[in-house]
Amino acid sequence: MSTPAASDSLTPPPVAPVPTGTPRPLWSVMIPTFNCANYLRLTLTSLLSQAPGADEMQIEVVDDCSTKDDPEAVVREVGQGRVAFYRKPKNGGAIANFNTCIERSRGHLVHILHGDDLVLPGFYERYTATAQAHPNAALIACRSFFIDEEGVITGVSDRVRSLESEAKDASEFFYGTAIQTASAVVRRSFYEQHGGFILPLVHTADCEMWSRAAGMGGGIVLKDVLCQYRVFAANDSGRLARTGENLRDLERLHGIFAQRHAQFDRTRAAMRIEFMASSQMERFRQKGDAEAYAANLAYWRATVPLSRRVRQKLIRFARSLFDSR
Repeated sequence: MSTPAASDSLTPPPVAPVPTGTPRPLWSVMIPTFNCANYLRLTLTSLLSQAPGADEMQIEVVDDCSTKDDPEAVVREVGQGRVAFYRKPKNGGAIANFNTCIERSRGHLVHILHGDDLVLPGFYERYTATAQAHPNAALIACRSFFIDEEGVITGVSDRVRSLESEAKDASEFFYGTAIQTASAVVRRSFYEQHGGFILPLVHTADCEMWSRAAGMGGGIVLKDVLCQYRVFAANDSGRLARTGENLRDLERLHGIFAQRHAQFDRTRAAMRIEFMASSQMERFRQKGDAEAYAANLAYWRATVPLSRRVRQKLIRFARSLFDSR
Protein backbone atom coordinates (compact mmCIF):
# COMPACT_ATOMS: atom_id res chain seq x y z
CA MET A 1 0.00 0.00 0.00
CA SER A 2 1.07 3.57 -0.57
CA THR A 3 1.37 6.36 1.96
CA PRO A 4 -1.86 7.21 3.80
CA ALA A 5 -2.47 10.55 2.13
CA ALA A 6 -1.18 13.09 -0.33
CA SER A 7 -0.40 15.78 2.25
CA ASP A 8 0.95 15.97 5.78
CA SER A 9 -2.41 17.32 6.99
CA LEU A 10 -4.05 14.03 6.06
CA THR A 11 -1.34 11.86 7.60
CA PRO A 12 -2.38 9.98 10.77
CA PRO A 13 -0.82 11.53 13.90
CA PRO A 14 1.68 9.32 15.73
CA VAL A 15 0.71 7.35 18.84
CA ALA A 16 3.48 6.72 21.34
CA PRO A 17 3.82 3.27 22.93
CA VAL A 18 2.75 2.75 26.51
CA PRO A 19 5.78 3.61 28.70
CA THR A 20 7.83 0.65 29.83
CA GLY A 21 6.83 -0.60 33.26
CA THR A 22 3.26 0.70 33.01
CA PRO A 23 0.67 -1.92 34.10
CA ARG A 24 -1.08 -3.23 30.98
CA PRO A 25 -4.65 -4.52 31.35
CA LEU A 26 -6.21 -6.39 28.44
CA TRP A 27 -8.85 -3.70 27.98
CA SER A 28 -8.98 0.08 27.84
CA VAL A 29 -12.55 1.37 27.55
CA MET A 30 -12.19 5.06 26.82
CA ILE A 31 -15.35 7.18 26.89
CA PRO A 32 -15.17 10.57 25.12
CA THR A 33 -17.82 13.03 26.31
CA PHE A 34 -19.06 16.49 25.45
CA ASN A 35 -22.37 17.74 26.85
CA CYS A 36 -23.90 14.26 27.11
CA ALA A 37 -23.95 13.65 30.86
CA ASN A 38 -27.66 12.82 30.75
CA TYR A 39 -26.81 9.73 28.67
CA LEU A 40 -23.47 8.96 30.33
CA ARG A 41 -25.18 7.36 33.32
CA LEU A 42 -26.78 4.74 31.03
CA THR A 43 -23.51 4.19 29.16
CA LEU A 44 -21.55 3.56 32.36
CA THR A 45 -24.25 1.31 33.79
CA SER A 46 -24.26 -0.87 30.66
CA LEU A 47 -20.47 -1.11 30.84
CA LEU A 48 -20.01 -1.68 34.57
CA SER A 49 -22.59 -4.48 34.63
CA GLN A 50 -20.15 -6.64 32.66
CA ALA A 51 -16.75 -5.08 33.33
CA PRO A 52 -13.98 -7.24 34.83
CA GLY A 53 -11.73 -5.84 37.56
CA ALA A 54 -9.32 -2.93 37.20
CA ASP A 55 -6.40 -5.31 36.56
CA GLU A 56 -8.16 -6.47 33.38
CA MET A 57 -9.95 -3.30 32.24
CA GLN A 58 -9.07 0.38 32.39
CA ILE A 59 -12.19 2.57 32.28
CA GLU A 60 -11.83 6.31 31.83
CA VAL A 61 -14.13 9.16 30.80
CA VAL A 62 -12.30 11.80 28.74
CA ASP A 63 -14.29 15.04 28.70
CA ASP A 64 -13.78 17.65 25.98
CA CYS A 65 -14.59 20.60 28.25
CA SER A 66 -18.37 20.14 28.53
CA THR A 67 -20.19 23.44 28.98
CA LYS A 68 -23.78 22.36 29.66
CA ASP A 69 -23.47 19.56 32.23
CA ASP A 70 -21.17 17.88 34.75
CA PRO A 71 -19.91 14.48 33.57
CA GLU A 72 -17.47 14.25 36.48
CA ALA A 73 -20.38 14.19 38.92
CA VAL A 74 -21.94 11.30 36.98
CA VAL A 75 -18.63 9.43 37.05
CA ARG A 76 -18.42 9.86 40.85
CA GLU A 77 -22.02 8.75 41.32
CA VAL A 78 -22.09 5.76 38.98
CA GLY A 79 -18.44 4.80 38.85
CA GLN A 80 -17.97 4.62 42.61
CA GLY A 81 -14.20 4.90 42.20
CA ARG A 82 -14.03 2.28 39.43
CA VAL A 83 -14.08 4.84 36.59
CA ALA A 84 -11.35 7.45 36.12
CA PHE A 85 -12.16 10.96 34.89
CA TYR A 86 -10.00 13.30 32.84
CA ARG A 87 -11.03 16.76 31.68
CA LYS A 88 -9.03 18.17 28.77
CA PRO A 89 -7.51 21.62 29.34
CA LYS A 90 -9.37 23.00 26.32
CA ASN A 91 -11.97 21.86 23.80
CA GLY A 92 -10.43 20.31 20.72
CA GLY A 93 -13.36 18.66 18.97
CA ALA A 94 -14.52 15.07 18.72
CA ILE A 95 -11.72 13.68 16.56
CA ALA A 96 -8.97 15.22 18.69
CA ASN A 97 -10.70 13.74 21.73
CA PHE A 98 -10.62 10.29 20.13
CA ASN A 99 -6.86 10.68 19.84
CA THR A 100 -6.62 11.79 23.47
CA CYS A 101 -8.49 8.62 24.39
CA ILE A 102 -5.92 6.53 22.52
CA GLU A 103 -3.00 8.40 24.06
CA ARG A 104 -4.34 7.86 27.59
CA SER A 105 -5.15 4.18 27.04
CA ARG A 106 -2.94 1.48 28.58
CA GLY A 107 -4.72 -1.70 27.51
CA HIS A 108 -3.95 -3.99 24.62
CA LEU A 109 -7.52 -3.69 23.25
CA VAL A 110 -8.89 -0.15 22.97
CA HIS A 111 -12.65 0.45 22.86
CA ILE A 112 -13.70 4.06 22.24
CA LEU A 113 -17.28 4.09 23.54
CA HIS A 114 -19.25 7.28 22.96
CA GLY A 115 -20.71 8.72 26.14
CA ASP A 116 -24.24 8.23 24.78
CA ASP A 117 -23.92 4.70 23.34
CA LEU A 118 -24.50 1.36 25.08
CA VAL A 119 -22.92 -2.08 25.18
CA LEU A 120 -25.25 -5.07 25.44
CA PRO A 121 -24.69 -8.00 27.84
CA GLY A 122 -21.83 -10.24 26.77
CA PHE A 123 -20.03 -7.60 24.65
CA TYR A 124 -16.64 -7.82 26.37
CA GLU A 125 -16.75 -11.54 26.99
CA ARG A 126 -17.43 -12.19 23.30
CA TYR A 127 -14.79 -9.73 22.14
CA THR A 128 -12.18 -11.16 24.50
CA ALA A 129 -12.76 -14.64 23.08
CA THR A 130 -12.62 -13.28 19.52
CA ALA A 131 -9.38 -11.40 20.18
CA GLN A 132 -7.82 -14.55 21.58
CA ALA A 133 -9.01 -16.63 18.63
CA HIS A 134 -7.75 -14.01 16.11
CA PRO A 135 -4.52 -12.63 17.64
CA ASN A 136 -3.48 -10.94 14.39
CA ALA A 137 -6.72 -9.05 13.72
CA ALA A 138 -6.28 -5.32 14.31
CA LEU A 139 -10.02 -4.58 14.21
CA ILE A 140 -12.84 -6.45 15.93
CA ALA A 141 -16.39 -5.21 15.48
CA CYS A 142 -20.02 -6.33 15.48
CA ARG A 143 -23.40 -5.20 14.27
CA SER A 144 -25.26 -2.44 16.11
CA PHE A 145 -28.81 -1.45 16.93
CA PHE A 146 -29.61 2.16 16.06
CA ILE A 147 -31.50 3.94 18.86
CA ASP A 148 -33.02 7.42 19.06
CA GLU A 149 -32.80 10.02 21.84
CA GLU A 150 -35.30 8.04 23.93
CA GLY A 151 -33.52 4.72 23.49
CA VAL A 152 -36.07 3.32 21.04
CA ILE A 153 -34.56 0.91 18.51
CA THR A 154 -35.00 2.34 15.01
CA GLY A 155 -32.90 -0.10 12.97
CA VAL A 156 -29.94 -2.44 12.83
CA SER A 157 -26.71 -2.30 10.86
CA ASP A 158 -26.14 -4.74 8.02
CA ARG A 159 -23.96 -7.80 8.14
CA VAL A 160 -20.43 -7.30 6.82
CA ARG A 161 -20.12 -10.68 5.17
CA SER A 162 -16.64 -10.20 3.70
CA LEU A 163 -15.26 -9.69 7.21
CA GLU A 164 -17.22 -12.36 9.07
CA SER A 165 -14.04 -14.40 8.64
CA GLU A 166 -10.80 -12.59 9.41
CA ALA A 167 -9.49 -10.78 6.34
CA LYS A 168 -7.40 -7.82 5.25
CA ASP A 169 -10.18 -6.16 3.31
CA ALA A 170 -11.04 -2.46 3.45
CA SER A 171 -13.52 -2.50 0.56
CA GLU A 172 -16.61 -2.54 2.80
CA PHE A 173 -15.73 1.03 3.83
CA PHE A 174 -15.16 2.51 0.37
CA TYR A 175 -18.71 3.70 -0.30
CA GLY A 176 -20.25 3.76 3.19
CA THR A 177 -19.50 3.23 6.87
CA ALA A 178 -19.99 -0.49 7.42
CA ILE A 179 -19.75 -0.43 11.23
CA GLN A 180 -20.51 2.04 14.01
CA THR A 181 -17.97 3.43 16.47
CA ALA A 182 -19.68 1.78 19.45
CA SER A 183 -18.82 -1.62 17.99
CA ALA A 184 -15.19 -0.98 17.00
CA VAL A 185 -12.28 -2.30 19.06
CA VAL A 186 -8.72 -1.79 17.80
CA ARG A 187 -5.49 -3.20 19.19
CA ARG A 188 -3.32 -0.46 20.66
CA SER A 189 -0.33 -1.94 18.87
CA PHE A 190 -2.03 -1.02 15.57
CA TYR A 191 -2.46 2.60 16.65
CA GLU A 192 1.19 2.68 17.69
CA GLN A 193 2.28 1.35 14.30
CA HIS A 194 -0.12 3.22 12.02
CA GLY A 195 -1.21 6.32 13.94
CA GLY A 196 -4.41 7.80 15.28
CA PHE A 197 -7.47 9.46 13.76
CA ILE A 198 -6.86 12.00 10.98
CA LEU A 199 -7.94 15.38 12.36
CA PRO A 200 -9.10 17.16 9.14
CA LEU A 201 -11.62 14.36 8.49
CA VAL A 202 -14.30 15.98 10.64
CA HIS A 203 -17.07 13.68 9.38
CA THR A 204 -15.32 10.58 8.07
CA ALA A 205 -12.41 9.99 10.45
CA ASP A 206 -14.06 6.91 11.92
CA CYS A 207 -14.66 5.31 8.51
CA GLU A 208 -11.05 6.00 7.51
CA MET A 209 -9.74 4.45 10.72
CA TRP A 210 -11.81 1.27 10.49
CA SER A 211 -10.84 0.86 6.83
CA ARG A 212 -7.18 1.37 7.71
CA ALA A 213 -7.30 -1.17 10.51
CA ALA A 214 -9.15 -3.75 8.43
CA GLY A 215 -7.05 -3.21 5.32
CA MET A 216 -3.61 -2.99 6.92
CA GLY A 217 -3.99 -5.10 10.04
CA GLY A 218 -6.93 -7.35 9.26
CA GLY A 219 -10.42 -7.28 10.71
CA ILE A 220 -13.32 -9.44 11.76
CA VAL A 221 -16.93 -8.28 12.15
CA LEU A 222 -19.25 -10.48 14.19
CA LYS A 223 -22.74 -10.98 12.82
CA ASP A 224 -24.19 -10.63 16.31
CA VAL A 225 -25.72 -7.36 17.55
CA LEU A 226 -23.83 -6.48 20.74
CA CYS A 227 -24.16 -2.71 21.13
CA GLN A 228 -26.45 0.26 20.58
CA TYR A 229 -25.48 3.37 18.63
CA ARG A 230 -27.49 6.51 19.38
CA VAL A 231 -28.57 8.68 16.46
CA PHE A 232 -29.73 12.24 17.09
CA ALA A 233 -31.98 14.29 14.85
CA ALA A 234 -29.65 17.29 15.22
CA ASN A 235 -26.18 15.77 15.31
CA ASP A 236 -22.86 16.83 13.77
CA SER A 237 -23.77 15.07 10.53
CA GLY A 238 -26.86 17.26 10.18
CA ARG A 239 -24.88 20.40 10.97
CA LEU A 240 -22.21 19.57 8.40
CA ALA A 241 -24.84 18.72 5.79
CA ARG A 242 -26.27 22.25 6.05
CA THR A 243 -23.03 23.69 4.65
CA GLY A 244 -22.14 20.78 2.38
CA GLU A 245 -19.00 20.18 4.46
CA ASN A 246 -19.91 16.50 4.86
CA LEU A 247 -19.60 16.18 1.07
CA ARG A 248 -16.23 17.93 1.00
CA ASP A 249 -15.07 15.64 3.78
CA LEU A 250 -16.08 12.63 1.71
CA GLU A 251 -13.99 14.01 -1.13
CA ARG A 252 -10.97 14.12 1.19
CA LEU A 253 -11.64 10.54 2.30
CA HIS A 254 -12.01 9.35 -1.28
CA GLY A 255 -8.65 10.93 -2.12
CA ILE A 256 -7.05 8.85 0.63
CA PHE A 257 -8.77 5.68 -0.57
CA ALA A 258 -7.69 6.31 -4.16
CA GLN A 259 -4.04 6.52 -3.11
CA ARG A 260 -4.21 3.63 -0.70
CA HIS A 261 -6.28 1.07 -2.63
CA ALA A 262 -5.92 0.23 -6.33
CA GLN A 263 -9.40 -1.31 -6.43
CA PHE A 264 -11.14 1.87 -5.21
CA ASP A 265 -13.54 3.14 -7.90
CA ARG A 266 -13.41 6.95 -7.99
CA THR A 267 -16.25 7.12 -10.52
CA ARG A 268 -18.57 5.15 -8.26
CA ALA A 269 -17.51 7.30 -5.30
CA ALA A 270 -18.16 10.51 -7.25
CA MET A 271 -21.63 9.28 -8.19
CA ARG A 272 -22.34 8.63 -4.51
CA ILE A 273 -21.40 12.21 -3.61
CA GLU A 274 -23.49 13.58 -6.47
CA PHE A 275 -26.51 11.63 -5.24
CA MET A 276 -25.97 12.82 -1.68
CA ALA A 277 -25.62 16.44 -2.81
CA SER A 278 -28.82 16.25 -4.82
CA SER A 279 -30.70 14.57 -1.97
CA GLN A 280 -29.50 17.07 0.63
CA MET A 281 -30.35 19.99 -1.63
CA GLU A 282 -33.88 18.69 -2.18
CA ARG A 283 -34.38 17.91 1.51
CA PHE A 284 -33.42 21.42 2.58
CA ARG A 285 -35.60 22.91 -0.16
CA GLN A 286 -38.60 20.99 1.13
CA LYS A 287 -37.84 22.08 4.71
CA GLY A 288 -37.67 25.71 3.64
CA ASP A 289 -34.07 26.06 4.86
CA ALA A 290 -32.93 28.58 2.25
CA GLU A 291 -29.41 28.98 3.60
CA ALA A 292 -28.70 25.22 3.65
CA TYR A 293 -30.35 24.80 0.25
CA ALA A 294 -28.17 27.53 -1.25
CA ALA A 295 -24.98 26.00 0.20
CA ASN A 296 -25.77 22.56 -1.17
CA LEU A 297 -26.90 23.98 -4.51
CA ALA A 298 -23.57 25.79 -4.84
CA TYR A 299 -21.69 22.57 -4.11
CA TRP A 300 -23.87 20.62 -6.56
CA ARG A 301 -23.30 23.15 -9.36
CA ALA A 302 -19.54 23.24 -8.72
CA THR A 303 -19.00 19.49 -8.69
CA VAL A 304 -21.66 17.80 -10.84
CA PRO A 305 -21.10 17.93 -14.63
CA LEU A 306 -23.68 19.98 -16.53
CA SER A 307 -25.02 16.97 -18.46
CA ARG A 308 -25.83 15.12 -15.24
CA ARG A 309 -27.29 18.22 -13.60
CA VAL A 310 -29.71 18.58 -16.52
CA ARG A 311 -30.58 14.89 -16.36
CA GLN A 312 -31.27 15.07 -12.62
CA LYS A 313 -33.48 18.13 -13.08
CA LEU A 314 -35.48 16.35 -15.77
CA ILE A 315 -35.93 13.34 -13.53
CA ARG A 316 -37.16 15.52 -10.65
CA PHE A 317 -39.50 17.40 -13.00
CA ALA A 318 -40.93 14.13 -14.33
CA ARG A 319 -41.44 12.87 -10.79
CA SER A 320 -43.23 16.07 -9.79
CA LEU A 321 -45.60 15.71 -12.75
CA PHE A 322 -46.30 12.10 -11.83
CA ASP A 323 -46.88 12.92 -8.15
CA SER A 324 -49.31 15.72 -9.05
CA ARG A 325 -51.58 13.40 -11.05
